Amino acid sequence: MGRYLARRGAQAVLVLWAAYTLSFVLLSALPGDAVTNRIQNPEANISPEGARTLLAYYGLDRPLWEQYAHSLVGASRGDLGYSLTTAQPVRELLASALPSTLQLTSLGLVFGVLIAAVVAVATNYAPWRWLRTLTASGPALFASVPTFVAGIVALQYLSFRYGLIPSVDDGTFRALVAPAATLGLVVAAPLSQVFATSIRTTRSQPFVHVLHAKGAREGYIFRKDVLRNSSLPVLTLLGLAFGELIAGSVVTESVYARSGVGQLVVGAVNTQDLPVVQGVVLLSTAAYVLINLVVDLAYPFVDPRILVDGAPRGATRRRARQRSVVVEPAAPRLLPAEVVMP
Repeated sequence: MGRYLARRGAQAVLVLWAAYTLSFVLLSALPGDAVTNRIQNPEANISPEGARTLLAYYGLDRPLWEQYAHSLVGASRGDLGYSLTTAQPVRELLASALPSTLQLTSLGLVFGVLIAAVVAVATNYAPWRWLRTLTASGPALFASVPTFVAGIVALQYLSFRYGLIPSVDDGTFRALVAPAATLGLVVAAPLSQVFATSIRTTRSQPFVHVLHAKGAREGYIFRKDVLRNSSLPVLTLLGLAFGELIAGSVVTESVYARSGVGQLVVGAVNTQDLPVVQGVVLLSTAAYVLINLVVDLAYPFVDPRILVDGAPRGATRRRARQRSVVVEPAAPRLLPAEVVMP
């Protein structure tokens, strides 16, 4: 387990570096930046001395490679710099915006898993054929509806028409339900499709037919065998779907006027606030890597046959070599009375 965690840690560092570098290169390729735009704004009335002071403070008067090296070293020490628009530390901006986004994505993930489970089970176990056909078309419907369309429709009917939820975020749980359900539809589409297919494949396995022949009921077979054997593909996709939650939170927070990381990154991109964008990229990448690491570590608990460390695999190879050695049985000893004389 130690070697596995060390290997995954090295991979995580490489992914974080690649994401940070890519965001720096892409944003640096855009013309201008927040500080330069403010200096060039006639309404700002910034003197040439003040402009030089601002550029030196943010390091924008140095070559691009020096800016990259300085920001990379600072990020490795946990110093993400200062916002070019508000002059606040990026860590403080992320710390203030993160709790709201965590609430939204966590509840959205719960809604997505519940919707996917209901659709997948109904597709395979519904007693009526028309209902199975209807639920089987659910994933395609979820995937075809854009997030902002679902959010606007939910806001129009649930808030403005029926008054079930507040139109703006007031900090209550009621204001969180509709955005989380909208975000849950983003991950429910692939999860339900994969889960339904996995259940259908598992139900066609010979061991399920044997359990049916022994008189086991459908509910018992699903709880004891089908559910566990069908959950591994869903668990894998769940780690990948976390990226969809991060991307969907940007649109969802904009539609429902929620303050969070999504709103923060939208404002930073509009003003070309490079430190804030890089901080959000690092935070999102770290969360994505951590979630996928947790998913990988959860595999052996779902299926004990899966090994994640090099040592158990080595032990398995040794056992395989031992089983591959053919041991000839010893010849039986004959008693004198059993010797056949010619």
